[in-house]
Amino acid sequence: MSSAREYSASGMALRTAAILFVFVIIFTALLSAAYLWTKPAIEASATEAKMKLIDEVLPRSEYDNALLDDALPLPPTPELGLSNASTLYRARQAGQPVAVIFEAIAPDGYAGKIRLLLAIRADGQVTGVRVIQHRETPGLGDYIEIRKDKNKARPWITQFQGMSLTTVSDKDWKVKKDGGRIEYYTGATVSPRAISKAVFKAAKWADTNRLSLFAESAKKSGAVQ
Repeated sequence: MSSAREYSASGMALRTAAILFVFVIIFTALLSAAYLWTKPAIEASATEAKMKLIDEVLPRSEYDNALLDDALPLPPTPELGLSNASTLYRARQAGQPVAVIFEAIAPDGYAGKIRLLLAIRADGQVTGVRVIQHRETPGLGDYIEIRKDKNKARPWITQFQGMSLTTVSDKDWKVKKDGGRIEYYTGATVSPRAISKAVFKAAKWADTNRLSLFAESAKKSGAVQ
């Protein structure tokens, strides 16, 4: 009797294990199918979100290439405040280089790092800058983010548009409190100072790497060193 009960218990355990195994296989298959089914929609949504952000620094009317396909891998770049690898995108019109779009980080914001997206033309002119991530004090440092800036007619971040190393002096890339031309709000100087410094460094970096960044063909250049 004892051995029969042990056999019965063992058989039941094996059947339970087999049933659980089948359920795991089915569940895994369903998850995989769901992922494959939703993957195109998720990727399309991510692409659309990325392009909307890029549109804010460089209008689509200024280029005719498939921007996200003309990508240049960047290694960690201290000049841009980037400790990790990133990607730079190149805009072209009729095959000719128009501008580059890339990220930079202002490491010395009031509450930490401020992540930026910039577009710089082939002639070195800044076409747009946007803050895409920050932890600045709500209400006080909000104006660095265009959607929260109360000045809708001329948001603070748009001051960099049109600036270049050849049209303004190095000191002009600073806030007015430091002798530059960038406006700031009283009581909230740290964030604009950090962003101004980061944009200036990004403009200098783009100028230094002009030949590789604005190559006529994506095949002619590799990762920027």
